[in-house]
Amino acid sequence: MLNTCFLVIETYENIPGQSKITFLLQAIRNTAAAEEARQMAAVLLRRLLSSAFEEVYPALSPDDQTSIKSGLLLIIQLETQSSMRKKICDIVAELARNLIDEDGNNQWPEVLKFLFDSVSSQNVGLREAVIAALLQTMEDQGNQRVQAHAAAALINFTEDCPKSLLIPYLDNLVKHLHSTMVIKLQELIQKGTKLVLEQVVTSIASVADTAEEKFVPYYDLFMPSLKHIVENAVQKELRLLRGKTIECISLIGLAVGKEKFMQDASDVMQLLLKTQTDFSDLEDDDPQISYMISAWARMCKILGKEFQQYLPVVMGPLMKTASIKPEVALLDTQDMENMSDDDGWEFVNLGDQQSFGIKTAGLEEKATACQMLVCYAKELKEGFVEYTEQVVKLMVPLLKFYFHDDILLMNSTSMPLLLECARVRGPEYLTQMWHFMCDALIKAIGTEPDSDVLSEIMHSFAKCIEVMGDGCLNNEHFEELGGILKGKLEEHFKNQELRQVKRQDEDYDEQVEESLQDEDDSDVYILTKVSDILHSIFSSYKEKVLPWFERLLPLIVNLICPHRPWPDRQWGLCIFDDIVEHCSPSSFKYAEYFLRPMLQSICDNSPEVRQAAAYGVGVMAQFGGDSYRPFCTEALPLLVRVIQSPDAKTKENVNATENCISAVGKIMKFKPDCVSVEEVLPHWLSWLPLHEDKEEAVHTFNYLCDLIESNNPVVLGPNNSNLPRIFGIIADGEIHEAIKHEDPCTKRLANVVRQVQTSGGLWTECISQLNADQQAAIQELLNSA
Repeated sequence: MLNTCFLVIETYENIPGQSKITFLLQAIRNTAAAEEARQMAAVLLRRLLSSAFEEVYPALSPDDQTSIKSGLLLIIQLETQSSMRKKICDIVAELARNLIDEDGNNQWPEVLKFLFDSVSSQNVGLREAVIAALLQTMEDQGNQRVQAHAAAALINFTEDCPKSLLIPYLDNLVKHLHSTMVIKLQELIQKGTKLVLEQVVTSIASVADTAEEKFVPYYDLFMPSLKHIVENAVQKELRLLRGKTIECISLIGLAVGKEKFMQDASDVMQLLLKTQTDFSDLEDDDPQISYMISAWARMCKILGKEFQQYLPVVMGPLMKTASIKPEVALLDTQDMENMSDDDGWEFVNLGDQQSFGIKTAGLEEKATACQMLVCYAKELKEGFVEYTEQVVKLMVPLLKFYFHDDILLMNSTSMPLLLECARVRGPEYLTQMWHFMCDALIKAIGTEPDSDVLSEIMHSFAKCIEVMGDGCLNNEHFEELGGILKGKLEEHFKNQELRQVKRQDEDYDEQVEESLQDEDDSDVYILTKVSDILHSIFSSYKEKVLPWFERLLPLIVNLICPHRPWPDRQWGLCIFDDIVEHCSPSSFKYAEYFLRPMLQSICDNSPEVRQAAAYGVGVMAQFGGDSYRPFCTEALPLLVRVIQSPDAKTKENVNATENCISAVGKIMKFKPDCVSVEEVLPHWLSWLPLHEDKEEAVHTFNYLCDLIESNNPVVLGPNNSNLPRIFGIIADGEIHEAIKHEDPCTKRLANVVRQVQTSGGLWTECISQLNADQQAAIQELLNSA
């Protein structure tokens, strides 16, 4: 038997290497063969690639090499046995390891795509096998480049991986990352090698960022080592490692939350402060700078108001980076030929043999710094007031900075936040700041060509008006703004006509339609921002702004014509909703234009249009005055028809339905003589609670409290027999977080519950009819209020 065994081994050894690969692959593919035989073939093929790769693989023809690589990836996908799949993954890992050259170039790019696809696959077995192979490859201590590539693949996986998909592998991932980090930290100390450690640190950050609070159990495993790196990796060649570690610490802190991170917050802040005070010694291209800027912003999010004390140290370098001025040049063809691609210039051809050039170095850092300033203003609010003036003076001129969209976006986003910060200094300071911003914002709305940037500027302008309120715009502002908004609406209609013409063109096809749809979506988004601006003006100025609005009136009326696309009708109705809500009773003079379309839209095919119409009826009842009474009566059966339709509570319809329910409640509350309240109330009660539209949920719960507190007999029922049902409504509202705990309505609901709590038997009856989740929700409500 022993001789036979040696004979088999000798026979196998004598087979040429290229033939061995072919035979072994065939044996692995043969699903009819015994499992043991296929597993043996897999083990032998992996050993062959491990021990004799240089002798065997390069001698294969390019076609054979391609066939082997694609064949292995296909086998993994088709394999049904988990142990066999694991062994084939080991073969792929071995081959991939050998196909990375000495310069770190990956000669099998398809395998990376396969890995990313596999780790996101619905096939759990495939996913597990590939992740295991990736982790095993990362622990290949013999090849730094291979480890770095495996860690990079892991980063890509965790960055794109949903949290729910990552959690089952979290323990295993963390174990491998920690063991690799410990080894690589020793290698850094002993040999000075850092490539893999840089990637592993980024992998840890990525895993924590995705896992969020689920990373808490592993926090103490990593934080001491990470702090050690920041403290000791001070040499110039370790700048990137140190920067990435700073990023990792701040991302872990954000993931696990303030409570867990506070044990190290002081140490970390001291390390960051030391680095920050050494900033004057750092070169302009030091990679630590951008990592530091982002880390400070994360620390601000973690610490909240406690971060304010560090602003004097942080703001200097941040403002310096945000103030970077790019080099620009106008060059002719001859000058262009002398420019190297490596110089970091980008060019736009202007014709006539001339090009406009901009040196892009520093632009990303400038964009990041602007983003951090926005973060500080948002998180610290009045705590940032000392810096608002210098930041406004930096940001406002950048509204004309056309070289980088992200910088434009951040600058416009910052404006209302900076006004909020400055409010604490009093109205005079606030008004001065607004005057510095206002003209620039209006000019930008009129001239910005990029629709994404334009929409953000319009949104910020609307938010600024909400902050500043009545009186913030003078006659010149209104004149200029009116002309701009009129132009935007006219352009909206013109673009729709042009798209219809293109749809009649002989070259029209699916691809053209897709492009036209993208254009339409972009136009509609600008229309929503026109609505935002008008909303902020109506809510601030009330009816006295109506004469100004009349130049836009024909265009808004055109939006709600029955033949218009549903988004036009939706946003046209929203604008009239605002007029009714904020400009009544004067709003009724426009009733001839919008009332009939609004009532007809309650039962529209589009849920978005139904929602806008129903909200309009609600504000008619609440704010409209006596002139609107007959229309509230007319609207009621239409609202009920929508609420009682079979698909009323489906995902696409629920918001419209909830606005209809809220509108019925508002008619009963504010126009009770328009409706038989006693007849409608039992139906209305059966439709509660609302939980998707949080704003309308508050209205309905407040009205429910009114009815209960006034001992309404229809709501309470004979001998309080409806109270268990009311408890169920309150509990379900709490479960769905329909009302925030800080809202006064929560206290009213809790008081209703407490009143019943004192009446013994009635309390027992109410609680006994609730399920466990509802009972817990009632307790949560009592605890929170």
